[in-house]
Amino acid sequence: MAPLPAQAQSYRFTDVAIAGNQRIEAGTILTYAGIGRGQTVSAAELNDAYQRILGSGLFEDVSITPRGNTLEIKVIEYPTISKIAFEGNSKIKDEDLSGIVESASRQVFNPAKAERDAATIVGAYAETGRSAARVNPKVIRRSDNRVDLVFEIFEGKKIEVQRVSFVGNRAYSDGRLRRVVGSKQAGLLRAIINRDTFVEDRIEFDKQVLADFYSARGYVDFRVTGVNAELARERDTYFITFNVQEGQQFRFGRITTVSELPGAVAAEYQAALNVKPGEIYSPAKVENAIARMERLGVRQGVDFLRVEPRITRNDRDQSLDVEFALVRGPRIFVERIDIEGNTTTLDRVIRRQFDTVEGDPFNPREIRESAERIRALDFFETAEVDAREGSRPDQVIVDVDVEEKSTGSLSFGASYSTSSGIGFTIGFAERNFLGRGQRLSAQIAASADRANYNINFVEPAFLSRDVAFGLEFALIETEGDFALYDTTVGRFRPSLTFPVSENGRLQISYSAGYKDMDNYTGTSGILANESLRGGEFESGVGYNYTFDTRRTGLNPNAGVLLSFGQDFYGLGGDQEYIQTTARAIAQTKVLNEEVTLRATLEAGALNFTGSKDSRAVDRYAGQIIRGFEPNGIGPLEGTEQLGGNYFAALKLDAEFPLGLPEEYGLTGGAFLDVGSIWDVDTVGATGPLSSIDFKPRSAIGVSLIWTSPFGPLRFNFSQALQKETGDQTQSFDVSIASTF
Repeated sequence: MAPLPAQAQSYRFTDVAIAGNQRIEAGTILTYAGIGRGQTVSAAELNDAYQRILGSGLFEDVSITPRGNTLEIKVIEYPTISKIAFEGNSKIKDEDLSGIVESASRQVFNPAKAERDAATIVGAYAETGRSAARVNPKVIRRSDNRVDLVFEIFEGKKIEVQRVSFVGNRAYSDGRLRRVVGSKQAGLLRAIINRDTFVEDRIEFDKQVLADFYSARGYVDFRVTGVNAELARERDTYFITFNVQEGQQFRFGRITTVSELPGAVAAEYQAALNVKPGEIYSPAKVENAIARMERLGVRQGVDFLRVEPRITRNDRDQSLDVEFALVRGPRIFVERIDIEGNTTTLDRVIRRQFDTVEGDPFNPREIRESAERIRALDFFETAEVDAREGSRPDQVIVDVDVEEKSTGSLSFGASYSTSSGIGFTIGFAERNFLGRGQRLSAQIAASADRANYNINFVEPAFLSRDVAFGLEFALIETEGDFALYDTTVGRFRPSLTFPVSENGRLQISYSAGYKDMDNYTGTSGILANESLRGGEFESGVGYNYTFDTRRTGLNPNAGVLLSFGQDFYGLGGDQEYIQTTARAIAQTKVLNEEVTLRATLEAGALNFTGSKDSRAVDRYAGQIIRGFEPNGIGPLEGTEQLGGNYFAALKLDAEFPLGLPEEYGLTGGAFLDVGSIWDVDTVGATGPLSSIDFKPRSAIGVSLIWTSPFGPLRFNFSQALQKETGDQTQSFDVSIASTF
């Protein structure tokens, strides 16, 4: 007789007994088990029930035992977390760590979750450059099945970047590329500057900015073939090497426009282009051309116009032919724009960065540009803009998700000079006042002989238009033993600024001011006569036009800024005059962008048309060129500076690397300045006059430019080449390094 096959053991229970549970209901445990009374189950099904109960994360231990018709389930519950604490942390605050861990008080303690939390904390430290941080979750038992969860943290030291180098670069030096990437080498002030710490996530950002840098300069085949981040044997520094492949530089070849859309004339759109054959190819120039064409389509009422750039590569002469095709885009509309994450900033501040509103045709390029404008506000840590399908296939919803960041600052400063003694400065600035996108700043600077009060306010979208409304109030008072007279100068100036072209802005303004000079103690008859006039009010209107090619940013190596303005005083008040100012700045980079060349031409004129002439508080008397003291050149009566009604200055600058490690933040400069202040009314003169007419002065010098943690500082060493009798020269000065 053949043997019977073995049968799997099965169980049938009429009762289920549950023990050990204190907080968890028996019904909940039965639900996890999935076994009902009277149900026949196999041994495998009992094991599945065991795994389900244990997998709930509520119990330290579970046992399932069949006893006759009764199924016994015994459990040991995980304790409840009484409180969570962090020990050993000083670089990241408790409240910040509490926000990133999953475990929370009054929840069931889960060892796996605590380990994940420890790993999350380690990751947070790694983002700050502390890759050696360690975290140990520790459990302290309390009564009533409660525990305290303590994360013991060893923060470790920051791991610095000792060297950033590049392999495969021929067109640009290592020094030039180091100024592009975010990873910086450890410098002298490594305790203050944190960019020299190694952050792994920054490497991906560096690869992208390198690609953008080369792409904007015509290297369309550029790629980063690899990045080596090597930890030193002592495990305290990293050596980062970027392996790059530059490829060839391409230029624009033939540029044409074709239309596949009725109503869109190709010749009209071709005329709107501002790129020319022979220019270095740049995707930014292509994007700008597309934007100009699509804006022209909107003005002509051509809906759903899309411009497709069709690029033909010519390896023979390293050129790219671009054909802009005018095509019909998909008929998709914007259903709505949803904004989330803005706890302070009002929705309208974000919404006005969109040229698109609900119901408009959907244009992906415009949405991308809007996202860039939102990020450029610098109000948010992150700003993500995405589009998803709406309630119908022909509609999209634009989602804006932002994370706020601090936009205000409070500053304090102190100074000392032999002439003015101790001084102090208190300043406040808010770039997003009350979440309205408005800018508000105030400053008080005072010393023994000078007090300066300033308040500025700007509403960038006045009446919800692309018009900036500004208010400026300034009051300066000077007095003391080192000045020949005391002064009080106050000004109130509201203004409106609006675009008049792609790169042009026009500002119109009203100015009301008060000027006074008294207590004159010198020997000049002119100044004595002017001080007797007392306080005078002035009132006028003005305009200022600026043309700035940096607004479009099409050429990363060059730029031009032109400015011209006039103020007409005589709308009431005690004075009638016209003040004219002009400025032109041109900058370019040469020698593979290692050397920056800059030329600045400035001029100003005061033309008094009423019965009163200018006074010293009206005239130009500042430091217009280097190599001379402030109020150190211009018309003189005897030995006393009078200031002038006209000034002109030409400044030529060159900035270049010194061959020092980039982490020092030191670069060199050379300059040649030529300028003059001249013309003054001579009524009341009692002493000899000089430099009344135009007499140019010039100075040459070298500079040491330091990118310090306190801002860019410029140390100028000057030598006057051409000067006049009575001029006050200056061989050394320190100033804030201006950038174009």
